[in-house]
Amino acid sequence: AAMAARCRLAARFHHIHGANIRLDASHTQATRVESFANGLCFSQEPLAPGQIFLVEIEEKELGWCGHLRVGLTAHDPQSLEVVPEYSLPDLVNMGDTWVFAITRNHNRVVVEGEEVQVQARPWEPFLLIERVRIPRDTLVGRSRPGRYSHILDDLYKMNVLPATARRSRIGVLYVPQPNGTADMHIVINGEDMGPSARGLPATRPLYAVVDVFASTKSVRVIPVDYGFPSLQTLCRLVIQKHIVHRVAIDGLDLPPLLKSFCQHE
Repeated sequence: AAMAARCRLAARFHHIHGANIRLDASHTQATRVESFANGLCFSQEPLAPGQIFLVEIEEKELGWCGHLRVGLTAHDPQSLEVVPEYSLPDLVNMGDTWVFAITRNHNRVVVEGEEVQVQARPWEPFLLIERVRIPRDTLVGRSRPGRYSHILDDLYKMNVLPATARRSRIGVLYVPQPNGTADMHIVINGEDMGPSARGLPATRPLYAVVDVFASTKSVRVIPVDYGFPSLQTLCRLVIQKHIVHRVAIDGLDLPPLLKSFCQHE
């Protein structure tokens, strides 16, 4: 229960943020209202080991070069005299900060001598990162109901939707290692990109960093409910495994509420 409460608190943005950021009343949506910089945000609480801080890109802004940046910092946002203008390089140059710039493609980290893990099938209920097990269902975004929504869903399933696109879901977490340090992992649309930073101080509080930078205009925190998937979620995974796309759900002999759950959210 204590872990669940902590996860709920961390699944919000800290009230300390960049000068151009506006948070909604729930502190789960962050929007950059001016310029392309001063969009730095932090998790409200330090993350627990293996806990993912997940955001969905809600709005884009044309005309800027660059995209979302995410990572971890050992700096308590409350202790910052001034929130840096940029996560890269300003916050990183303060030390004890690890930030990864998300690009349209090629976000996977390939380490020499290590085998590249095969991407799990989209209906498998958990994403496994070393000893960490994360419910996969929340990690992959879904298009809003519409004429072409099934096409977007197929792009998610094939993992060809650009990481910087609207509705992409991007998360950051750290995994403790036997030597007392931790590895930072980035997860994009349900796929682990690999250890993008190593040697993090696992014994210190680590806050998530989200830089709403340049072409990324607005993001929303997506809470991840750890534990066993609900029966409703398992039903959706099985149904999606056996259909071509969500449009076909309309023709199935299912209760209306289950149809809506499988199609929309």
